Amino acid sequence: ADYKVIIVGDAAMAPYEILSPGGSIEYLNKEAGAVWIDRFSRNWRRLIWLNPTPQEHWPYTQSVGIVRELVENRMFPLTLEGLEEGARYLSS
Repeated sequence: ADYKVIIVGDAAMAPYEILSPGGSIEYLNKEAGAVWIDRFSRNWRRLIWLNPTPQEHWPYTQSVGIVRELVENRMFPLTLEGLEEGARYLSS
């Protein structure tokens, strides 16, 4: 099937919430969040992440860089231009 996945979120959190088993603030997860992001990214090649935080602020949040790497740089700003660029990627 030709599924497309769009994740919307600021990706701002403590790095351990992504990188550590048990790092979730809601429950003691057995696997790190990075494992799940990687699974999504590998299973659905047409996946993008839309980030509502202004793009010029992304470098100041370590977790944004971690997530960008996990989704193979398929993070786009939640702006008209970012939506257009993300839609082009999903359509390619």
